[in-house]
Amino acid sequence: MIELQNVDKKFRDIHAADQISAKIQDGMIFGLVGSNGAGKSTLLRMISGIIKPDSGEILADGEPVFENPAVKRQICFLSDTPYYFANVCTEEMRDYYMTVYPSFDRKLFDKLVKKFELDVKRKINSFSKGMKKQVSILLGLCTKTKYLLCDETFDGLDPVVRQAVKSLFASELMNREFTPVISSHNLRELEDICDSVGLLHKGKLLLTQDLDQIKSNICKLQCVIPDQHREQEMVSALRILKLERSGSLLTLTVRGSREDALSLARAKGAVFAEALPLTLEEIFISETEVAGYDIKDFLS
Repeated sequence: MIELQNVDKKFRDIHAADQISAKIQDGMIFGLVGSNGAGKSTLLRMISGIIKPDSGEILADGEPVFENPAVKRQICFLSDTPYYFANVCTEEMRDYYMTVYPSFDRKLFDKLVKKFELDVKRKINSFSKGMKKQVSILLGLCTKTKYLLCDETFDGLDPVVRQAVKSLFASELMNREFTPVISSHNLRELEDICDSVGLLHKGKLLLTQDLDQIKSNICKLQCVIPDQHREQEMVSALRILKLERSGSLLTLTVRGSREDALSLARAKGAVFAEALPLTLEEIFISETEVAGYDIKDFLS
């Protein structure tokens, strides 16, 4: 398990991590989402031990990560822009990774590069962006580290390769101790594969929960209540994140279960009431709007 205890990091006037505390449980896929500049990459670099927090502590299996080689051998970080030595080919990067990670599975790597149709003799700097990402992912998976930190890893991959990578992650989860942490702007993709999600905004962790819990605790309620007084009573009783009105139709994004929201609307005399689940993208927009990150700010 990865534990973050009051982790704080500043770069001059930028507060990249603001007293972040969280736990990432073993054996699940954890998604890290957030606004641009929220601190996702900084957080992943601190978890991997590349950057030292100004204060607080980051532990992996109860041991501090920073300047702890034994722990760092169980963590592999994949940057959003993969770095390769100048003029190296894929098999040379494989050999380098084998010297750094004692558990590197060369047999599996050679098998996967053939399946992905990557020429191991070709210089990596001649590959496309997507091919470079593929090499990075395969190197990371074959390190056989317990923790794999992926920063925008799926960016640049075509749909077929994306699905293949997801299948590889699922296979690793089933066959060994494996905990991927995936940062991405593609919320639909994270929604498909993640068990738990953390939402960052301006260095603050707004929430971290199982995805099913997040979805069960927020919903969109649409209703029509003819009596304005009773409608106002309902609005006052709900924990509302967003309110919109179109004629007599009221659309509310509320915290709480769909069942509770519907029961309240019906109790207040709703002639029409429907509660809908939200996608991860809708939840992200709602939560960040509450934190002051609103699309209206870009349009005004």
